[in-house]
Amino acid sequence: MAQIKTILLLQDLLCGGTQRHCLELAKRLDPAEFSVEIWTLTVGGDFEARALDYGLTVRRLGAGSRVTPAGIWGLWRALRREEPEVLLAFTVVPNIWGRMLSRLAKVPVVVANCRGGDDLWRQYEGLLKNLAHHHVCNSQALKKALTKTYGLPESRVSVIPTGVDVDYFAPVPGPSGNGPMILCPARLAPIKDHASLIAAFELAGAGHALARLRLLGDGPLRQRIERRIERSPLKDRIELVPGCADPREHYGQASVVALSSLSEGMPNVILEAMAMGLPTVATAVGGVPELVSHGRTGFLALAGDVVGLAQGLDRLLASKDLRRDFGLAGRQAALAEHSLDEVAKRHAGLVLKLVRQGRGW
Repeated sequence: MAQIKTILLLQDLLCGGTQRHCLELAKRLDPAEFSVEIWTLTVGGDFEARALDYGLTVRRLGAGSRVTPAGIWGLWRALRREEPEVLLAFTVVPNIWGRMLSRLAKVPVVVANCRGGDDLWRQYEGLLKNLAHHHVCNSQALKKALTKTYGLPESRVSVIPTGVDVDYFAPVPGPSGNGPMILCPARLAPIKDHASLIAAFELAGAGHALARLRLLGDGPLRQRIERRIERSPLKDRIELVPGCADPREHYGQASVVALSSLSEGMPNVILEAMAMGLPTVATAVGGVPELVSHGRTGFLALAGDVVGLAQGLDRLLASKDLRRDFGLAGRQAALAEHSLDEVAKRHAGLVLKLVRQGRGW
């Protein structure tokens, strides 16, 4: 069989869990079966150098840092000229325009991806769901929303959990010297609810004088979060650090990873923390309970539950042994259930099945 020309469509290659997932997926799809390219609607990419290191082809369809009509036109021209057999759309805007234009261009297989808790309404699933031949989501919670809320048949939705490179994200010697550090690697957006985490740290941190909180990320709420930190009685122990393509140094300095999201799919940062042997405190939203085993690898709280988050942080800050035990259990779970090779294998199997169905085999 000839190589299947396969496009992974993204908005950009900036720092992000989905972008990292796409690179690792593209790297692992068998070149004997797939001819893979990554297309981006904009210019920009913290991960472009890594893509080149992986030997991947990246095609920029737009000229600026935002999606513009020129980028959309570039997508249409590329679809007509290149005639891909498969298009997998990732992140919100590519899921909108990628589906519409791919169907107009008669791309044989169009696959939508839902990876974040707020993706479904933001990418207009109610209107566009039937423009995809199939949907892939990374948690059972998202599949339930697609089938129960949006009415997609279960046969058109597959759950492929997020994978993590357990060799790249591997445990390092624990932090020392400056007291335990809580790390929150998350974009600075409303859905991540940094305000609740800061409030929880204020409660838990009051009893742990050496504890620190580091917020790692970029996004539209940076100034608001900076103002919130400035008002905090623990402001000298809270830092806001720009996002980066390789967060391992930050994980290596952390004792606990925290995520206070209001909604999620299956967050990469939780998987990365598990792979690096770190315990977690997170909100029980979306696919997070499918990752974090409460009382075994971390602690869960309800979304917006400041006291619940603070209690989880307090228990982990109080016990180095508990942090070690939870971290070891998380690492074992990542090794057993979230191998990147297995994730790529499942994607490849799905795409081959859809292509064969489309060809009438």
